[in-house]
Order: sequence, then C-alpha cells, then structure tokens
Amino acid sequence: MGGVVHFEIPADDRERAAEFYRQALGWTLEPVPGMDYYTNVTTTPMDAQGRPTEPGAINGGMMDREPDLASPVITVDVPDIDATLKTVQSLGGSVVRPKETIPGMGHFAYFKDTEGNVMGLWENLPAGSAGQ
Repeated sequence: MGGVVHFEIPADDRERAAEFYRQALGWTLEPVPGMDYYTNVTTTPMDAQGRPTEPGAINGGMMDREPDLASPVITVDVPDIDATLKTVQSLGGSVVRPKETIPGMGHFAYFKDTEGNVMGLWENLPAGSAGQ
C-alpha cells in the first residue's frame, strides 16, 4: 500500500505564497539550493535524516505553477515508479511527467488519474546509493 509521504503546493509567486503560509500556519519555507523553481515546506519537526518525528505527519514543497501542475499534489511512496506508471496507464490514467531523479534522495514522477487529478509518486534510492 502506498502511503502519503509529501505534498506540493503550486504558486504563481512563491515568495508571496511562502510568506502567506509562514504567517497563516507557522510553516517554515526554505528555497532549495540549485532548484530555483522549488521551496521546501516544513510543517512538523524532523529527525537528522529529514523524516518527520511525529507519526503520520508529512512535510512538502512549493513549486512554480505549470499548466499540468496547477493544483496541490499529494505524493505517494511506491517501491517502483516505472511499474506504477505502467499500471496507471493500463487503468486509464496518464503520465504527466516521467521519472526524474533527485541525486542522493530518490526518484519522482507525476501522473493523472481517471478523474483528471494529478498525483505524485516517490521512490527512495536503495540504501547505500547516495551518489546516484
């Protein structure tokens, strides 16, 4: 079963949106070095590995709004993104963005379900493969 592990909020003006969420909800928002289109969103305390310390809590991100990524996205952890995307397509969904890699962390992709909702997929890198 794929658990929800991340959320993303698209924004037309990330600085304005970040300030809104800082003031409205007390979240911490920090730009990601080298990713000028993305901001990390911290909603709950994290451990040394960057995982939430509270059971069931998740953190997220904020990205520049794009035509195919115009609404908030829920991201689900899967063991194999490629296999999951094949299943999505066989069930009538479609790939919005194929698998991409964040070095040292894992892979992500976006798909559209049969109702037109965009969802995210996340696959951790295998242990010991931080250099990929």
